[in-house]
Amino acid sequence: MSRTADDAKFIPLNVAVITISDTRNVENDSSGDYLATSLANEGHKVVRKKIVKDDKYVLRAEFSTLIADEEVRVVLATGSTGLTGRDVAPEALEPLFDKNIEGFGELFRRASITDIGAATIQSRAFAGLANGTIIFCMPGSPNACRTAWEEVIRSQLDSRTRPCNLANLMPRFLEG
Repeated sequence: MSRTADDAKFIPLNVAVITISDTRNVENDSSGDYLATSLANEGHKVVRKKIVKDDKYVLRAEFSTLIADEEVRVVLATGSTGLTGRDVAPEALEPLFDKNIEGFGELFRRASITDIGAATIQSRAFAGLANGTIIFCMPGSPNACRTAWEEVIRSQLDSRTRPCNLANLMPRFLEG
């Protein structure tokens, strides 16, 4: 179980929140709003917030821009991780990754089983590193975003979390 060190300094991170959807808009993007609010409440800075349509090539273009943006250190994406024909986030984004973070999907599904039972097998939540940028992709429901944030992501973006966290590893992601 992770814990927060009393003497460690919090490092705020610049984060983009992306909702992948053909049906969401700024008025009903409850998942994106939840993630943006949660990030701000922890002390991180939301530097981009956008809704992007469920299209493989549009996603690749949008995420390539974020990956190349030196201001963005983390991307939290919600939506397009299921099994329907429109759910294309893994196919669109995994080719952009330098490294996969397999543990995210594993932990997310483990945490989800309490809420949704065996239906968690339908989730293709995934994460990876691209050009030193951490990208987390989770299902589009507000409950799934809450589970991902509270059970996995929050502690990994908190530089005070022990024994280790992604925030403190960031300077080493681009080492040769």
